Amino acid sequence: MKDQKLSQTIMAGLRETAGILVLAILLSLVLRAYIVEARVIPSGSMLPTIQLNDRVLVNKFIYRFQQPERLDVIVFEPPVETGQKEDFIKRIIALPGDEVEVRGGQVFINGEALTETYLFEKPLYRFGPVTVPANSYFVMGDNRNHSYDSHLWNAWLTFDHIKGKAFYTYWPVNRLGALQ
Repeated sequence: MKDQKLSQTIMAGLRETAGILVLAILLSLVLRAYIVEARVIPSGSMLPTIQLNDRVLVNKFIYRFQQPERLDVIVFEPPVETGQKEDFIKRIIALPGDEVEVRGGQVFINGEALTETYLFEKPLYRFGPVTVPANSYFVMGDNRNHSYDSHLWNAWLTFDHIKGKAFYTYWPVNRLGALQ
C-alpha cells in the first residue's frame, strides 16, 4: 500500500514536471517567434556600436505599433539583389521620401548633414544623391567603409524585410546595456 502511494506520488510529480516543461517550451517558442529574439553579431559592420560576436536582443513586435525611425538599429532580411541569405543588422539612415547623399566624409539627409557620433570612421566614398522610395529604407553600418549596405546594393530595403529593432546587448557582460 505504501509502495503504491509512493508510486502514485512520483507519477503525479513527473506529470506535473512534464506539463511545466511543455508549457515553458511553448512559451519560449512563442516569445522567440513574435516578441524578442537573441542574435549573435557575425561581422564588424556595426563597429564600434556593436562588436563582433556581441549578443543582442531584437524586439520583433515594435514595428507593428510604430514606424521605424531614423537611427534605429534593425535586423532584416537583405534584398534578393544582394545575393545574401543571412540576416543583416544595420542602422536606418534615411526614411521613405528622404534624399540621401554621401560626400566629403558626411551623410546628408535632405541637404542637411547628419550628426553621427557613433561612427567608426567617416565614409571615404561618394554616393547619391538618391531619393528613398515609398515603403523603403536606406541603411548603413556604423563601420561605413567596411559595411555591405544600401549604398552598394542597387536595391531598396522594404518594410516587409525588417524583422525587428535591436535594443539591448546582453553579452559580453562588460558591454551589457541598451543600444544607442
